[in-house]
Amino acid sequence: MADDAKSSTDTIIEKPTEVNPAEVKPAEVKRAWADEVDDDDEEEQPTSSTSAEKQNIGSLKIDENKNTEKFLDEPEEGNIKAVTGDTLYSTAATFEDLNLSEEILKGLYVDMKFTRPSKIQSVSLPMILTPPYKDLIAQAHNGSGKTTCFVLGMLSRVDVKLRAPQALCICPTRELAIQNIEVLNKMGKYTGLTSFCAIPVDRARDIPFNKRSPITDQIVVGTPGTIKKWMSAKKLSVGDMKILVFDEADHMLAEDGFKDDSLRIMKDIRGSTPHCQVLLFSATFNETVKNFVSRVVKDGNQMFVKKEELSLDVVKQYKVNCPDESAKIQVIKDKIFELGEKLGQSIIFVHTRKSADALHKALADYGWQCTSIHGAIEKDHRDKIVKEFKDGLTQVLISTDLLARGFDQSQVNVVVNYDLPVKYEYQSEPDYEVYLHRCGRAGRFGRRGAVFNLLCTQEEHMLMGKIENHFQNNIVEISDWQNNNEFESALKAAGLI
Repeated sequence: MADDAKSSTDTIIEKPTEVNPAEVKPAEVKRAWADEVDDDDEEEQPTSSTSAEKQNIGSLKIDENKNTEKFLDEPEEGNIKAVTGDTLYSTAATFEDLNLSEEILKGLYVDMKFTRPSKIQSVSLPMILTPPYKDLIAQAHNGSGKTTCFVLGMLSRVDVKLRAPQALCICPTRELAIQNIEVLNKMGKYTGLTSFCAIPVDRARDIPFNKRSPITDQIVVGTPGTIKKWMSAKKLSVGDMKILVFDEADHMLAEDGFKDDSLRIMKDIRGSTPHCQVLLFSATFNETVKNFVSRVVKDGNQMFVKKEELSLDVVKQYKVNCPDESAKIQVIKDKIFELGEKLGQSIIFVHTRKSADALHKALADYGWQCTSIHGAIEKDHRDKIVKEFKDGLTQVLISTDLLARGFDQSQVNVVVNYDLPVKYEYQSEPDYEVYLHRCGRAGRFGRRGAVFNLLCTQEEHMLMGKIENHFQNNIVEISDWQNNNEFESALKAAGLI
């Protein structure tokens, strides 16, 4: 669970280049906006439209034969259970079907390199973008494109001429908030909208709220505690709020999550703007949370994936019998790392901060370069660790469940569960949702991936059995932890070697 200290960081969506409407082709003409500028991200954008160089947005082209967007284990549309009321929706085969602005389409095609909506986007985006803008509870696979759904919702609903907060996205951790605002900035690069990232920072750099200026950016992304402080200080106005998003909504509304803060924020916004659209997105909703959010969002649309469809079959899962804790470390360094040294990046999940530090030291002592991250590490240092991993400067990251949810890094092909996830209040019961989220860190967007569960105690074997039973999935066993052939076979079956 993230620390939520006072303060925030500004993030600005760069101003758009000026567009001559007469030069723009009709929206129904399919774009082939490809490879406009390879180093576009590195170019400095003009600060005002008067100094911007004119560009013909409609002239940009997409190579239809180049599939640059793939999604992890997408369910067939028939497996997506969408519950709607009186409003009729049709699925969107292309982004043009959604009547998005030219500026948003340019961000999707040129900067995001998207070609078409994923299945989950084609079903949910018409629900989000069609008047009367009903609320939505949406569950979908990890890596299926959920972030794009709510980011497009926010970008599409905001009035660029109104200098006031109109869209709010709340995330459980600073890492996820930063990641979401990076996606928002990239996708909304040409819109002229501005954003504000309200995340906890170090107290040493904290500025009292009474000395801060009110937020005037149109889109705000942050963590619940910090957002609540901005609202309490009357520095975040919600009178013009059009859309409220909860990312990882099951955790945000769970008893052991951020339920109180989340409900307070929702109540305050709906008190000021009763027609504000609420979007609840997550890869997992257990039955308790699902029933609760269904009561909170009474007259909205719902979209769920069956539990048996959530096993992430594209990611191969293995259980490894280890005689003791030292054998777990030997398996990681001698089998998984050495055999799969050229596989890409790996994330090792542990249960506690102490375990993260101890495992980091043990692997470092053997000469393996790795980094570790958990909630007790200074926030600036955490940001640096995540950035270096995302930039590919480090290959192995040891983490608590801080990064189990929503963390996107396409080069992660191997996940190791050094400790299996357990419920906070019942240590003998697996946390099935967290297990699913951990598995979802590997094989992002349709790529291959492998998950190794290291088991040595009777309790760990019991937990693994419950996980298999819950997901109705028999996980392949590696019985001899010293046998190279078994690990080679596992990596080959996962398509990694």
